[in-house]
Amino acid sequence: MARRRRRRAPVRRLLTVLILCGVVVAIGLAVHQSMPGWYARLWYPLEYEAAVTRDAARNGVDPALVAAVAWRESGFDASAISHGGAVGVMQVLPSTARFIEAADDPPPGRAHDLSDPDVNISFGAWYLRYLLDAHQGSAPAALAAYNAGPETLRTWRAAAAARGADFRVPEDVPFAETRQYVVDVLDAWAIYREAYGDRLGRAPGG
Repeated sequence: MARRRRRRAPVRRLLTVLILCGVVVAIGLAVHQSMPGWYARLWYPLEYEAAVTRDAARNGVDPALVAAVAWRESGFDASAISHGGAVGVMQVLPSTARFIEAADDPPPGRAHDLSDPDVNISFGAWYLRYLLDAHQGSAPAALAAYNAGPETLRTWRAAAAARGADFRVPEDVPFAETRQYVVDVLDAWAIYREAYGDRLGRAPGG
């Protein structure tokens, strides 16, 4: 009998480990779903806080939205360069930076300094404001244009209009990457507002 008990002991230990793992996973899922502030800040860090709040205020954009775009674009990596040539924290294209610099009311900084986080966030926040204004304040549409380009979004809208259909963002966006991008940023926007509201201040009009 003693020998059989010894053979069963490893089985009992394995079952105990499996049960404990299940409990840990269940707790982890519950925490992830409830997303308490401390946990949200682990997954959604906030860097370059002074630049984010300054340039968001300068352009009348919710700093939580600016932070969400920076998180989704580069994870706040100032050295990030995309395959398409977008640069820095907010992944601004050099061509877009030149367009911004030539505007009647350009933000501080020079287009050739996009690797500087202050300049990059300055240009990115300005561009977000520009796209919001161009799309009657619609954040989903502005984000789709930020990711795919304003001309691409206009093409999609025109194609839908030619069919006599409405064009909803993100539901009708034909690019899976852009659809997911809009969803990700909108979700992150709410998380940054909740997790860092005390540091980012109130949203414009809030």
